[in-house]
Amino acid sequence: MHYLNYFHSEIDFRALAEVHERLQRWVNQQKKGFLRYRVPYEQLSTYRAVHTECGADTVTIGLAEEVAAQTQQEIKEQLRCFMPWRKGPFSVFGIDVDAEWRSERKWNRLRERLPDLSGKIVADIGCNNGYYMFRMVPLKPRFVLGFEPSVQHYYCFKALNAMAGFENLDIDLLGVEHISLFPQSFDVIFLMGIIYHRISPIELLKDVVAALKPGGTLLIESQAIPGNEPIALFPEHTYAKVPGTYFVPTGKTLENWLLRAGFSEIELFCSHPMSSEEQRRTDWMEFESYLDYIDPEDASRTVEGYPAPWRIFLSARKP
Repeated sequence: MHYLNYFHSEIDFRALAEVHERLQRWVNQQKKGFLRYRVPYEQLSTYRAVHTECGADTVTIGLAEEVAAQTQQEIKEQLRCFMPWRKGPFSVFGIDVDAEWRSERKWNRLRERLPDLSGKIVADIGCNNGYYMFRMVPLKPRFVLGFEPSVQHYYCFKALNAMAGFENLDIDLLGVEHISLFPQSFDVIFLMGIIYHRISPIELLKDVVAALKPGGTLLIESQAIPGNEPIALFPEHTYAKVPGTYFVPTGKTLENWLLRAGFSEIELFCSHPMSSEEQRRTDWMEFESYLDYIDPEDASRTVEGYPAPWRIFLSARKP
């Protein structure tokens, strides 16, 4: 837990260490569900890229000419152990990883609204394989901590960063429910694709406010329904086939949630309908994707008959 060195003494280090150690005991079990990701991570971590590039749409970790052809094939086999790849694109020693989400599109929507990250302490909650963390590297944050409770994504990031060697990036098996362990700790928090999976969204946002330093910035992105009314969809069972979806807000509703939670300077700066151009099946994600969630007879509705998803982006500040 070397990342504790980046945080102030008001944090309950003992409580955080207890959570970390419990999660490490869990993830280090000698069971297939853990070994299927731990073993490829351990093998990939033996390689170190000479060239890295995080400023372009594709995060590049190593060039093809840095490894022999046989080694490149072995690396590809290990990378495919982390399928399905949800976030990307990546290029790893010349191997193009085309993930389900074209995450560069989301990043490009955020980029013009980013606060100055130079020298800042940043949290990426639900960071997945760390695509957005890698995209932050050229902006020179002091440190970025990824919160990611999924074993698959946790080890995928660790494998990628072991090869990339960025010392100011780290990850822990923490969920959004652990953000309260970091009072007044972050200059910037990214909360993307999370809030509609929470039963109590306002309580979550209150915890996020508490974890920001005074004047800190939240960048939040959410699935949404179209419209300007202050309402949210609460699906009976699933929304776009996802059972863990609770409140799907309009942009106005998310603004109101942020206001009620204690944020100021709230701005909705992007809103757009989802499409299969941005989320789709690929050779690296062979399961159902966007088109499977939408009514084939009416693209404006989900398979359940609800309004098809939009995505909304907001920024807000802690007073």
